[in-house]
Amino acid sequence: MAEQDYTAKDIKVLKGLEAVRKRPAMYIGGTSERGLHHLVYEVVDNSIDEALGGYCDRIEVIIRTDGYVSVEDNGRGIPIEMHKSEGVSALQVVMTVLHAGGKFDNKSYKVSGGLHGVGVSVVNALSEHLEVEVYKNGKIYFQDYSKGIPKCEMKILGKTTKQGTKTVFKPDTTIFETVEFSFEYLSVRLREMAFLNKGIRIILRDEKTNKEHDFQYAGGINSFVKYLNENKKALFLEPIYISGEREGTEFEVAIQYNEGFQEVIYSFANNINTIEGGTHLSGFKSALTRAVNTYIKNANILKNEKITPGGSDIREGITSVISVKLGNPQFEGQTKTKLQNSDMEGIVNSIVYEKLMEYFEEHPIEAKNISMKAILGARSREAARKARELTRRKSVLESGSLPGKLADCSIQDPSQTEIFLVEGDSAGGSAKMGRDRTFQAILPLWGKMLNTEKARIDKVLNNDKIQPVILALGAGIGDEFDITRLRYNKIVIMADADVDGLHIATLLLTFFFRYMRPLVEYGHVYVAKPPLFLLRKGKSKRYVYSMEQRNEILKEWGSKGVLVQRYKGLGEMNADQLWETTLDPEKRILISVKISDAIEADRMFTILMGDEVEPRREFIEANAKYAEIDV
Repeated sequence: MAEQDYTAKDIKVLKGLEAVRKRPAMYIGGTSERGLHHLVYEVVDNSIDEALGGYCDRIEVIIRTDGYVSVEDNGRGIPIEMHKSEGVSALQVVMTVLHAGGKFDNKSYKVSGGLHGVGVSVVNALSEHLEVEVYKNGKIYFQDYSKGIPKCEMKILGKTTKQGTKTVFKPDTTIFETVEFSFEYLSVRLREMAFLNKGIRIILRDEKTNKEHDFQYAGGINSFVKYLNENKKALFLEPIYISGEREGTEFEVAIQYNEGFQEVIYSFANNINTIEGGTHLSGFKSALTRAVNTYIKNANILKNEKITPGGSDIREGITSVISVKLGNPQFEGQTKTKLQNSDMEGIVNSIVYEKLMEYFEEHPIEAKNISMKAILGARSREAARKARELTRRKSVLESGSLPGKLADCSIQDPSQTEIFLVEGDSAGGSAKMGRDRTFQAILPLWGKMLNTEKARIDKVLNNDKIQPVILALGAGIGDEFDITRLRYNKIVIMADADVDGLHIATLLLTFFFRYMRPLVEYGHVYVAKPPLFLLRKGKSKRYVYSMEQRNEILKEWGSKGVLVQRYKGLGEMNADQLWETTLDPEKRILISVKISDAIEADRMFTILMGDEVEPRREFIEANAKYAEIDV
C-alpha cells in the first residue's frame, strides 16, 4: 500500500457551520430518507478517497441496534497534530469546520469524491452525538461531539496496532423525518463503490436483522456490467473494456449489448454517481455514435439503404458503465449530480473512439452484431416517427385529443387532479359513478396489456391498449416525454387483488419505468390497494385488506354471526363501496411507487418481464409467501 505523510499542514481551512443545521437540504439534499443515508455516504466517501490514493483497502459499515452507524477504514487516519492557524487539533478542525480538509490541493489526495471538504463536518453538525477514533502512531486518539460541538478535547484512549479512522454517529431526531437506516438502501451505494474500485473490500452489516453483505469485485466495472446484464441475453460474452489516462485524468468504460431495447448507462466521476450525466457522458455518446457509423460505412453494411443510425439507435440494448477520476472535478451543486469539466468531453471522446475502432477491427463478429442492432433500431425509429404522427393526428381528430373511454375531471389545474387507470369496463363503470368528478378522472383499461420490456417503441406507440394512456396523460413518450405537459398530478393504477390484476399493474409500471421514467422519479405514480374482504356483524362493517387483518377482526368479533364477503375483483363493488374504500382521499390506501435504486429497479423489471424464465421462477419462489392475492 502507498506511503505518504498526511499531517496537520495538509488541512486547508476555508470556514462556517451553524448554517448546516439551519439549511441541511443545501448540503445533503433533504431531511427525508435520502438525506439520512447521504450522511453515511459522506463518511464512506472519505474512506473511498483514501482508497483512491492507495492507502485503504477495507471499509466496514455497521448499522447498530442503538440507532448509531459506524464507519471504519484502514487508511492513514485523520491528522491529529495541532493545527497551526486554528489552535486546536487537526482532527477537531476536520470535524467541526466547514470547508476544512485535505482536498483543496493536489498533494494529500490526487483525486477525491468529497471535493468540497464539507462531508464529515456536515455529518457531525447533523448528528445528536458523534464519536471519532483515529488509529495512528500506535495510539487511539478520541474525540466526541454533540450537534457539531466538541464535548471534550482530543485525548488518547490507549495503544493499538491498527491504522485508520472509525466514525460513529447518531442522526439528530429534531432534524430528520426518519432516523431508521435501511440495509437495502445502503447496499446500493456500497455495491457501486466496490464495483468502481477494483479489489476494495466493503462490508455492510445490520445488527438489527443480522443481514450482511461483503462486496469485493476483482473485475471492477466489467463485473458491474455483467451484474447489470445478469438476467438479459447478451450479444457477446465479455464486455468491451476501454481505459486510458490523459492530462492527469483516468478513464474507463465497460460496454455490453443485450437483445433488449433499453439503454442502460451509468456514469461516475470520482466514484460519485452523476445521475444527470455531464461532459464525460456526452463525450462517450459522441464517440460511440461516430465509431459505429464509421464501421458501418467502411464495412458497407448498409449498401444502398438510405438510413443512418442516430445515437439513440446505436445505444439501443446497450449496458454500460463509465467512470472517470480527475484531480479537480467541477459538479453542479454539493449533491454532485452532473459533471461540468469542459475538457472531459474531448478526452473521453478521443479515447473511446480510438479504442472502439481498434476493438471493431479485432472483433468483426461483435462489431457486425452491434451495427446490425443499430440499423434495426434506426428502422424502428422511422416506424416510431410515423406512429407518433398517427398518434398526433388521432389526438387532434378524435374526442378533442382525449381517448373516448376517458371520463375526465372538471378541474383544469394539473396539480389538483388525479387519474385512475382501472382494470376492466365493469370496474371502470363503477369508478366513474363513485368518483368525485371535480378532480378525479377515470380511464378503463381492457384486454391484454403489451409487455413493453420486450417491445420497441414503434410497437408501443401502435398498441391500442397503451395509446389511450399516452393520450390521456398528455406528456408524450420516450425521448419526447415532457413532464411539464402532464395533465394529472397523481396517476393511480387500480387493479384487482389477484394474479391477473397484479400482472396488469406490473405491465403498466414497466411501461412507465421504461418510457415515462420521470413519472416514477418525481413520485407521480401510485398503486391503489382495494380491500380483499367486507366483514359485517349486525350494524357493524369493516373493510379488510389482508388475511391477517381478517383473522384479527374475526377473533375480536367472534366468528358467530359474522358475514364475510370476499371481493374477487373491483367489478364486484358498488360505486359507493368503491368510493369509500379506494377513491376517497380520506380513507383510501395508495402505495407510492418510488425509485430508491434505479439499478435494482432495472434488474427487477428485467426479471419479472424479460425473456429469461429461470430468474423469474427463483424470484417467485423466494417471495410468494409475502403475496396477498387471490390465486
